[in-house]
Amino acid sequence: MIAFVRGQVAAVGLTSAVVEVGGVGLELVCTPGTLATLRPGQPATLPTSMVVREDSLTLFGFLDEDERTTFELVQTASGVGPKLAQAILAVLSPDDLRTAVAHEDVKTLTRVPGIGQKGAQRIILELRDRIGSPTGAVRGAVVPVAGPAWRGQVQQGLVGLGWSVKEADLAVEIVAADAGDAPDVGALLRAALRTLSRA
Repeated sequence: MIAFVRGQVAAVGLTSAVVEVGGVGLELVCTPGTLATLRPGQPATLPTSMVVREDSLTLFGFLDEDERTTFELVQTASGVGPKLAQAILAVLSPDDLRTAVAHEDVKTLTRVPGIGQKGAQRIILELRDRIGSPTGAVRGAVVPVAGPAWRGQVQQGLVGLGWSVKEADLAVEIVAADAGDAPDVGALLRAALRTLSRA
């Protein structure tokens, strides 16, 4: 298995990034928060997790080891696959997830598109003895995205998590007032998800 990827960022898309390693471009599927830290032409080191299916090999990239470990752990819960595990990390940091599980906070977990009340209860039941206690760690700082590029990243992140384009566009407009001059894409995505969950 590929434990991490280190190389120059060749491209950053809406749902993935390409990192050149030894002359080979590896595509890594990442959350919007992770993508916001990457810049084409800059070096990057990303912990990775490979998901093997009959018809595909998918490499997921993460901000740090904690995210990767959490991604792999949540998939041990019934009904949680790679896509839902990534959606969880797009909305909640590993420590937020540990806090929600420790406090049996169903409401926080149901903010993730694709997780209903029963699913949240099942995740809490199956992970509470294995996920560990909250560490108080703060998710790594996100490099601001210049210009209006954040709009596309947040919109595509929402669509990738299962919302319609119309819903995503509406949420982007709502959070635009909070964007300021140096938007934090990860924070804006979480704010947009909270807006959609309330709706």
